[in-house]
Amino acid sequence: MNATYDRFSIPGEFVLLGHSHATSGALAFVTAATVVPASVMELVQGPVQISALELVLGAFITAGAALVPDIDHPGGTIAQSLGPASEYLAKGVSAVSGGHRKGTHGLLFVLLAGWATWAGVHHLGRYFTLAVVFLMLAFGVRALHLTPKGDSLRAYGMCILLAGAGTVLMDRWLPDSPYWLPFAIGLGALIHIVGDCLTDRGCPLFWPLKPRLAVPIISRTGNKVETWVLTPAMGVVTIGLLYVYAVPN
Repeated sequence: MNATYDRFSIPGEFVLLGHSHATSGALAFVTAATVVPASVMELVQGPVQISALELVLGAFITAGAALVPDIDHPGGTIAQSLGPASEYLAKGVSAVSGGHRKGTHGLLFVLLAGWATWAGVHHLGRYFTLAVVFLMLAFGVRALHLTPKGDSLRAYGMCILLAGAGTVLMDRWLPDSPYWLPFAIGLGALIHIVGDCLTDRGCPLFWPLKPRLAVPIISRTGNKVETWVLTPAMGVVTIGLLYVYAVPN
C-alpha cells in the first residue's frame, strides 16, 4: 500500500489531496448557507442575509481556506502557491507550530483564524479583505490544479495571475465588510482538520495537548475513489446547490 506524499511529507503518512480539501470546503460553505436552518446559522455568525453572488464568492474563498491549516507544510500546496514567499512562510510556521499537523491542526487554530479575519475586516478595512481574498484564491487555484505542477516561476506565476484577476473581479462585487468572511475562513480550516482526522495519523484537536483524534476511515489517499468519485461528487453537489440557490429562476 503506497502513501501519497511529496518531498517534505512524513514517509508513510496519509494526507488528503489538496483538491479534496478545496472541494469539501466549497461544499461546506454552500451547504451551511443554503441547507442549514437559518436559526442555527444565526447562532454562529449572526443574521443570515447572503446574496446569490456572495454565495458563489464564499464558495471560492472557503475552497482556499480549506488549505490554510497546511501552512505548516513546507512542501504542501500552500508553500508552492506563491513561490519563495509562501515556501519561506510555510517553513516559518512549521518551525513555530512544531511541524506538520501540530499547532495549525487544532480547534484553537480554527478559532484564531476566524477571529483574526474578523479583526482584520473590521479594523484594517478593505485592503485586508482583498488580501485575504487573494490568498484564498491562490490556494484554491493551486489545489484545483489550474496551474502547471511544480515550484517553478511558470507555475506560481500563473497562480499569482489567476488569483490577482479573481481578486480584481471580486473587488467589484464583494461587500465592503463581508460579515461572512470570518465564518468562511474558520469553516474552511475546520473542514480541513475534520478531513485529516479521517486518516490514520489524525490531528491534535486540543493542541497544545498531544493526544490525537484519528478515525481512519480513509486507508489510502490519492486513490481512484478519492480522485475520480469522491472529489467530483462533492463538486457536482456544490454546483447543484449553487444552481438551485444562486441562479435566478
